[in-house]
Amino acid sequence: MNWKKEIKSWGIVLAVFATLYLTGLITPLMGGLQSMVLATGLIRPDTTSTQTAAASFDYSGKFTDLQGNEVNLSDFRDKVVFINLWATWCPPCRAEMPHISELYKKFKDDENTEFLMVALDEDFAKSKKYIAGKKFTFPVVHATYGLNSSLQSQSIPTTLVVSPDGKIIFYHEGMSNFNTEEFQNFLIGAGRR
Repeated sequence: MNWKKEIKSWGIVLAVFATLYLTGLITPLMGGLQSMVLATGLIRPDTTSTQTAAASFDYSGKFTDLQGNEVNLSDFRDKVVFINLWATWCPPCRAEMPHISELYKKFKDDENTEFLMVALDEDFAKSKKYIAGKKFTFPVVHATYGLNSSLQSQSIPTTLVVSPDGKIIFYHEGMSNFNTEEFQNFLIGAGRR
């Protein structure tokens, strides 16, 4: 008799997940839950990692911005550049976006620091709709022309910081809360190198 209740319970759970998946609600729901975890401060970027220390950044390549204009990576030489690779179908990408948005607001008037949120959706219209719906103001570009060797990654989200002298001084695969005092100080210090 108990095994029938067990099967019924699992059937309900599977039906809920199937409904969320088929309606497309699973991605925003998972992203929202993961964002709450990030807000706790439990997942923070490790700015002391030397995994890619001093690797040279490849400034070749270009993107398309929200207005359809071409954006050249070479225009970001001599700046601190925060680059995030993301897609709308990626719950961890969605999870960290509000935190990146808050970080961006603190640096948007800093002439020495640039942000590039690189959308990897095949259909850029999906990225645009998502950004508009969330009212994010950070610069978003689309990888229309592909990614150069410095931006190739095994997973998304991937975040990197490039120093003004063209070195990759931070590289992180996976979600994180970048809106911390430690990471803000890291970006400020990156401009002084």
